Amino acid sequence: MRSGVDLKKRGSGLVFIISAPSGAGKTTLIRKVMEELFGLQFSVSYTTRPPRTGEQEGKDYHFVSTAHFMKMVERDDFLEWAEVLGNYYGTERPNLENLELEGKDLIMDIDIQGARKVLQEMSHAVAVFVLPPSPEALRERLVGRGLDLPEVIQRRLTNAKKEIEEAHRYRYVILNERLEEAVETLKAIILAERCQKEKRSIFEIKIKEWEAYHGKNHG
Repeated sequence: MRSGVDLKKRGSGLVFIISAPSGAGKTTLIRKVMEELFGLQFSVSYTTRPPRTGEQEGKDYHFVSTAHFMKMVERDDFLEWAEVLGNYYGTERPNLENLELEGKDLIMDIDIQGARKVLQEMSHAVAVFVLPPSPEALRERLVGRGLDLPEVIQRRLTNAKKEIEEAHRYRYVILNERLEEAVETLKAIILAERCQKEKRSIFEIKIKEWEAYHGKNHG
């Protein structure tokens, strides 16, 4: 049995799906949580889009050609894949057995379309949706990061409305109004799910202890 302290240091093969509209702060949220909580591994997706300023190969994405991506599709390497705004994105199939042996939980950064596909194959995955504070705040974030043309920003805002309408299907929803609070909420979700997975083994151990105690004192 693991102690409460161990639950903060080790994962147990859980899979967390994190979705959000573009610009909602999902990437920053995930990065901060991974810095503050042990036992987490990030699922690095594959994409055919070019790297943005500051993005690193193998850390943010695996940046590949369209031909390479399609070969992976043919080999059924992806748990899910999709075309988004003219580029392809895919999530490689994880080895859950190895994750559990290594004491890791997996964080997947996936959009709603991909999350549906993952949950069809992995119904035990924990889906978390990150909401921006308001449409105005989301527009300000998209404009402020200076990555997209105005027409692309408008397309992202239109997509955001559709995505938010699907948020009720997720197990958890986090309002990312203050980053520090959102980080603490996601950490609490991860720890709660770890405790939930540990519940059965804890009960089995404690029941055996009480049975032994009862037998010894009534023998």
